Amino acid sequence: MASLRRQGRLVNLELVGTVIEADGQTQGVLNYMIQNIRKPRGRPRSFDELEALEKATQVFWSKGYDGVTIDDLVAGMGVGRPSLYAVFGDKRAIFLRVLRAYAERKGASAAKALLSPQSLRDSIAGFLRYTVESATEKGSALGCLLECVAPLVNDAEVRRFLQSALAGAAALVERRFRDGILAGDIPPDFPVAVRAIQVTDLARGLTMRARIGAPRKTLLKDADEAADLVLLPRGTGHGPRGRSRKAPAVRG
Repeated sequence: MASLRRQGRLVNLELVGTVIEADGQTQGVLNYMIQNIRKPRGRPRSFDELEALEKATQVFWSKGYDGVTIDDLVAGMGVGRPSLYAVFGDKRAIFLRVLRAYAERKGASAAKALLSPQSLRDSIAGFLRYTVESATEKGSALGCLLECVAPLVNDAEVRRFLQSALAGAAALVERRFRDGILAGDIPPDFPVAVRAIQVTDLARGLTMRARIGAPRKTLLKDADEAADLVLLPRGTGHGPRGRSRKAPAVRG
């Protein structure tokens, strides 16, 4: 972490990156510089920064970006107005930090479900099941901040963030498909790029259905069947390893 002095204040620059490894190359999905400015002297903080950001997440969840005021954030985060501006910045800066922290946390868990050592079919099913479990987690708002709140924000940087996050998720699924080809789970001509996008589309669809109240049990079953659907080779009715598959019925 680099530090410099400017106008009597100590400026710390922290690089936050989300990276994925695809096709043997490490690619940066997202790199941001977050600037925290604080005076060199003063009383220590009376709040935990990560905990305050988690509380801010709940504020944005409950009211949406446009409905949130600075007063809402001061009350919800438990941080005084001067400290809020000094440590986190304005509402837009806070939302971007919340979005990055949320995406990193959820993305790490999704990657673990997808890349854990198991069959390709179970990896895809596990990824989609995690999407459902996360979107229907007890004690949390239904859905996903990236899918249900952030897309409504009219901000170019937020849109770029969402596009990068989506591209990163698709690349991660594509990597898993390519591993499946090497393991002989799917044929060499399997349309990995197209099916990777389809998997992320299915994940978003499951999330939106969770948001409008679809039962968790139903969504988990559909996630499991969707894994069979995306593994069907192009133009055939057979799943991985040549097993015959029947396309699952689509339920509302």
